[in-house]
Amino acid sequence: MTATVAVGLGERAYEVLIGPGLLDQAGERIAPLLKRARSAVVSDETVWGLHGARLTAAFARAGVAVMPIVVAPGEQTKSFDGLAEVIDRLLALELDRGDLITAFGGGVVGDLAGFTAAIFKRGVGFVQIPTTLLAQVDSSVGGKTAIDTARGKNLVGAFHQPRLVLADLDVLATLPDREMRAGYAEVIKYGLLGDVGFFEWLEAHGAQVLAREPAALAHAVARCVEIKAEIVAEDETEQGRRALLNLGHTFGHALESETGHGPALLHGEAVAAGQALAFRFSEAQGFCPTQEARRATAAIAAAGLPTGLPQVPGHPFAADRLVRHMAQDKKADGGKLTFILARGLGQAFVAKDVDAGAVTAFLLTEGAR
Repeated sequence: MTATVAVGLGERAYEVLIGPGLLDQAGERIAPLLKRARSAVVSDETVWGLHGARLTAAFARAGVAVMPIVVAPGEQTKSFDGLAEVIDRLLALELDRGDLITAFGGGVVGDLAGFTAAIFKRGVGFVQIPTTLLAQVDSSVGGKTAIDTARGKNLVGAFHQPRLVLADLDVLATLPDREMRAGYAEVIKYGLLGDVGFFEWLEAHGAQVLAREPAALAHAVARCVEIKAEIVAEDETEQGRRALLNLGHTFGHALESETGHGPALLHGEAVAAGQALAFRFSEAQGFCPTQEARRATAAIAAAGLPTGLPQVPGHPFAADRLVRHMAQDKKADGGKLTFILARGLGQAFVAKDVDAGAVTAFLLTEGAR
């Protein structure tokens, strides 16, 4: 059964389809969006090796030619060098502004292909076919595209909405367990930031989601997309409520920067630790009841995810270095630190002008836990 969630953005509205078997329907779903019967497909070596033949066959059944651009897997590809490589390949394929790019992979591929689509010949359309849990529930929806720089994560990017998102739950069967857990960090985020009922459902059914039990997985992905679609329709360019989706990311991005954006710490693992840190910092600042901070931490830990600095590869970390990374974060405003904090489960809020000294002291305490 396929669930459909609409992202309501007027003339730029699009649908997110969620369910099994969608990869085999990709050609017939995407063909109506094409001016010419062809699409450049940006993917990585791992995803293309596992699923490229199926996608190519699905396009062929609809009479659509596939022009694959296969890049190396990993966060390092989401860079200026990776962007230049993809753009050069597109130019060699002689794509024009009426053509469509298909992003076929996880968050790295989706971000890279989406940002490429935003700037290639001043903007072309693109479709997302996310192949990881993290990408299906979060990065493929909402139009945030970006690449990393040596100074931080996602610092160069654009808002560029996809034309369609196809989230095939079947492809998650090939996802390594570690990647599944990393994606679950973004699933639990939606409960922690604004839907305590969903958080409570995850407390009871999170193990089933991680085990890829079809009904539980379908419910979790659909609920996350529903929440994100509602927020994006209200605040597309993150001027207000959409910032709540960054819960855990200020701490998490600092940890990613300090660990070199490499395989030692996946993005979802960093976000998991960041969410637990955000709840404990909220507790330390007197915003969040201790019991609720502990409950958030316990739910993250139950998924086998890191919840503190000692569990992150590279520990111990210098607190002042982490704070310097936070000062470079794209959410910083006027040189002031901005965090998403919580008054309790499902009660996240934007905290501007957070005192850097308080953050440093907190990190020193956390590092000694």
